[in-house]
Amino acid sequence: MSRTMSDETFSGETVGPVATVARDKTERKRPPRRRSVMREIARSPAFVQIVGGAVYRLLRFVRATQRPVPGSSESARILREQHPAIVGLWHGQHLLAPFFRPTDLPYAALLSRSTDAAINAAVVERFGIATVRGSGGRSTTKGKRARKKGGARALVAMRRLLANHTGICMIADVPKGTPRESGQGIVTLAKISGRPIIPSAAVTSRHHIVESAWDRTRIPLPFGRIAVVMGEAIHVPPDADDALLEEKRREVTQAIETANREAERLVAAQAGRSR
Repeated sequence: MSRTMSDETFSGETVGPVATVARDKTERKRPPRRRSVMREIARSPAFVQIVGGAVYRLLRFVRATQRPVPGSSESARILREQHPAIVGLWHGQHLLAPFFRPTDLPYAALLSRSTDAAINAAVVERFGIATVRGSGGRSTTKGKRARKKGGARALVAMRRLLANHTGICMIADVPKGTPRESGQGIVTLAKISGRPIIPSAAVTSRHHIVESAWDRTRIPLPFGRIAVVMGEAIHVPPDADDALLEEKRREVTQAIETANREAERLVAAQAGRSR
């Protein structure tokens, strides 16, 4: 979807778990000077494109080998009927966003400005998803920090995209905050754009969990089954005050987690039938 399908590709800020884990292990073993060199290499456009291309090819292979779990939502129909919508997912499931986006619908993803997110951007753009760089998670970010993260600019850019018939994929929970608790960014975007939030979840039967990641990101593995669940659309009135925004934020949190639990249940039930 056009990590976003980011509150950063289909977010909040999305980080690259594979790159993060590999880099952390390398940095613990190397002296400071060599770590600095490794950081510079990791930030180089060439490195980002090489790694992004490799991850893209891997995910294409994984997607081609996934079979849908019976009982999954008719995601293509829902997204077409609600287009352009704001698709909300939890962190840790962002790698699955391109798996269920109808390729004929234009989508953009919100991604942070971090190095890891640059790799995610290289991946999702290869899937035909546009990217918006910035942070849409924290409503309390102020001053220089807010300008650095580009949250306000990202919201304006996404509002324009929605007005131009491009859907948005956002990771709803805030990076390094409380996992599976929506931030204010996604409800604020719904308020200023007038477009609905589609609470969504995607779960695969075969995956690797990155235990060191704050969100326990799941990396999908080939030859599994995938369950995609979408809840009822959530609308935020354009005149919503702070109290109503907080109420809607809690509603989004509950709706995405309900979808997530149902997707988990469908995958577990299918695994039980396959034994």
